[in-house]
Amino acid sequence: MIARLGSASLAAVVVLSGSGTGAARAAVQPVPEIMAALGDSISTGFNACGWYVSCASRSWSSGDHREVSSHYLRLSHLSGTLHKHNLNFAAPGSTSADLLGQVKKAVAAKADYVTILIGAQDACVRTEQAMTPVSTYRARLDRALGELRAGMPDARVLFASIPDLRRLWRVGKDNPLARSFWTLGRICQTMLARPKSVKRADKERRSRVRERVMAYNREAARACAAYGPACRTDGGAVFSFPFTLDHVSRWDYFHPSTAGQRVLAEQTFERGFDWLDPR
Repeated sequence: MIARLGSASLAAVVVLSGSGTGAARAAVQPVPEIMAALGDSISTGFNACGWYVSCASRSWSSGDHREVSSHYLRLSHLSGTLHKHNLNFAAPGSTSADLLGQVKKAVAAKADYVTILIGAQDACVRTEQAMTPVSTYRARLDRALGELRAGMPDARVLFASIPDLRRLWRVGKDNPLARSFWTLGRICQTMLARPKSVKRADKERRSRVRERVMAYNREAARACAAYGPACRTDGGAVFSFPFTLDHVSRWDYFHPSTAGQRVLAEQTFERGFDWLDPR
């Protein structure tokens, strides 16, 4: 029996506006035996259950909280072999520079399915000049994927697109609490500094940061396509999703809430692999 859990087949690689690529679907995949979440604080469920703490149980990828309905829970319902084999090597504050180290941990653990969401912290820095160059971001992804291929040749990879940071500004800029958290916590200053400003310089700054995120997403999709049929992207679904403040943690008005983590799980899993249901 085949669990049709992905989107419709694509005949060729398609570059989507600012968000990623989809590749022609390969054969139906067996359910993994070990999975690992790689990336930054988003994948650790940071601030989804408490004050400035990681909530791994609510991770969109490897969490086991029923409200989130993560990749892990969906896959473990298909096969008991994955039960309690849900690893999380993501870490708050991680950038693309940290991905290689996380991949090495996944290889050592023999993870045959990894999810990757990395890049928000490459853009969320104090100044535009400090953002990771696009070419550097791509080179880091290629090196990490090369390490994964060498260590776990049969591993499947799912890239989630980086969320649209400018949308976060739009949905929160008129909320006094959100503005206070962004300003006092100095959160993602490249995008969220001076949130009430409508000056041309600030509008152009936000546009440039958004364009950098879009470029990261495009390069992640191209790196995934180069990896081959064992890699999928969400086709830009996370970037394009019209999230609201209901999807954002009230602890910082930046990280996904439990509801936001559930959306991440839904948007990525639906566009990932077609998995074989062994039952």
